Amino acid sequence: MRTTEASPALVAGAGATTALLVVLFGSFMDLLDATIVTVAAPAIAQDLGAGDAQIQWTIAAYTLALGAGLITGGRLGDQYGRKRLFIIGLAGFMVTSALCALAVDPGMLIGMRAGQGLTAGIMVPQVFGIIRASFGPGERAKAFGAYGAVQGLASVAGPLLGGLLVDANLFGLGWRTIFWINVPVSILALVSGAKVLPESRSASTARLDLPGALLAATGILLLLLPIIQTETWGWTWAGYALLAAGIIVLAIFLAYERRLTGRGNEPVFDPALLRVRAFAVGLSASVLFFGGIGSYFLTLSIYLQNGTGRTAWETGLVILPYALGSIITSGLGVALAAKAGRTLLITGSLTIAASQLVLWFIVKDGNDPGYWLLAPALFIGGLGLGLAAPILVNVVLAGVPGRNAGAAGGVLSTVNQIGGAVGITVLGTIFFTAVTGSDTGAPVLPDYSHALSIVLIVSAALYLITALVMLALPKAAVEHAE
Repeated sequence: MRTTEASPALVAGAGATTALLVVLFGSFMDLLDATIVTVAAPAIAQDLGAGDAQIQWTIAAYTLALGAGLITGGRLGDQYGRKRLFIIGLAGFMVTSALCALAVDPGMLIGMRAGQGLTAGIMVPQVFGIIRASFGPGERAKAFGAYGAVQGLASVAGPLLGGLLVDANLFGLGWRTIFWINVPVSILALVSGAKVLPESRSASTARLDLPGALLAATGILLLLLPIIQTETWGWTWAGYALLAAGIIVLAIFLAYERRLTGRGNEPVFDPALLRVRAFAVGLSASVLFFGGIGSYFLTLSIYLQNGTGRTAWETGLVILPYALGSIITSGLGVALAAKAGRTLLITGSLTIAASQLVLWFIVKDGNDPGYWLLAPALFIGGLGLGLAAPILVNVVLAGVPGRNAGAAGGVLSTVNQIGGAVGITVLGTIFFTAVTGSDTGAPVLPDYSHALSIVLIVSAALYLITALVMLALPKAAVEHAE
């Protein structure tokens, strides 16, 4: 028999606190894995003999699969129970993490990273429903605040922990420890979660739109594949054919979703949302904004390690000011979003663009910049990220009718992940093409400096465009964080 939300009274007190800790552990691992691999990428490439495109896929496969999982994960939890889906997703994340650690070649690692992303996409959407079922209205704001704090902590811990584990080379495992660490944490969370997490479901009996989710994921994959493989395949008729096929599949997806909506069913994506100006603009802003983040850290990490000769741990320390800057301003951004959301988004985007132009000026001459030269530029970028990233979805939702807010929020969260994958694909390809385009033999520091300089200029221009696009967003965010 279907039930509605679990009563908060059933999980009050210590049980609610433990339930919160369990779901925060799961969220922390997901967010950690989104950042930790960028620092370990050079070590992975050296150990497995991975090429540039394979390194891009190692990171993009996770974010792309995560986005695909988010499309269906929330609906699955609504129908079959959020606790059940959280446990299933967490168990799958643990298994795929172990298989990532056991990877014997780049292909296996990429496949298991996609598995990690997919299982994380099943697990993460359940967090919000479980928090709602565990806490009364007066306590939910604190619980969601704790979730936001975990996001900030993961952004700091990812580069540092990745660098520490790679350099420590525990038991001779090297980079593999960044995946092995997920196993004991997952076991602890699984045992605790089975005991304390409340079960809850939605009263809705809408069928899962699995064909729509598959069409969306297939279309996006077809678009990204030839771009990432540019260095290996070149631009041949096959690459253009894949791009055309991706566009056709996405057109079929929209037609299918429109037909599903006309029948009164609940699609993965309601095409009518595209007629809402704020939402259409918000999709563009999300792709542009989040498209620059993952690629930025990937290319910066490779520049610092392969170019300047820093260790993975030293690279994590260099990136640390960026994370600290984002933590400082994220609370301010959330607090002021209901009054000045659009202004904060534009300010954040312009600040990121400014930081990248400063960094471009520092690295363009081909010399090895010291820590205290890099740190201020990175810190400024973090300040911009903290102002904009946490509130972008809620500012967009302010222009969406309340009856469509839930569906629009889910689509925007998915698009954030897809934007990250697209950014890694496009800017990563620009970077690797510029590095390997050198005629000096094995790439040296000036080659990496040149490649990073190009990425920084392109990325800064994209954030300037993003700021212009954001002028069309609503002035303030909706006043909720769920």
